[in-house]
Amino acid sequence: MAEQNKTFVEKLFAEHRRALQKYFYRRIRTKSEAPDLAQEVYVRMLRISDTEAIRNPQLYLYTVASNLAKERAVLERREAVCLDLGADFDVALVQQRLGEVTPLESELEANEMTTRLNAALGQLPGRWRTALVLQYRYGLTYQEIADRLGVSSNMVKKYLAQGLGRCRRYMAQWEGSP
Repeated sequence: MAEQNKTFVEKLFAEHRRALQKYFYRRIRTKSEAPDLAQEVYVRMLRISDTEAIRNPQLYLYTVASNLAKERAVLERREAVCLDLGADFDVALVQQRLGEVTPLESELEANEMTTRLNAALGQLPGRWRTALVLQYRYGLTYQEIADRLGVSSNMVKKYLAQGLGRCRRYMAQWEGSP
């Protein structure tokens, strides 16, 4: 089982490592940390005991990456506050906090979110959906998406705006229902 998990994660990581690094490049201040953060995603994915329970491995991978980027942003804000205040801080405490891993969303919440996002994306016209996936999953620029879709970058912006708007409305309707 552990070997099967490792093979699954290695394959997933091999397919998405570059896109994952691009994802981090766009979301963190220190660009040189992107490969390390991508590696941390790999390590966290290896800790998953039952990879067969993951319905959408790519979405789960990016959920882990998103959580890690958020953790990094919180840590950076805390460090900035400490430095701005000129506070003396305990090195051991900082190292301990760096070693802490904030618990990820429960598997159930992640599966619900995956189901809702897949349903929302499934309702979009093909080009809107493709533009959203290429930008948010693979980190492509407007021009790269435009080249793949054979349209202008302005049209890509329209697809993204329309797709995001419809996804937001769908998610808001879902959250409002019992």
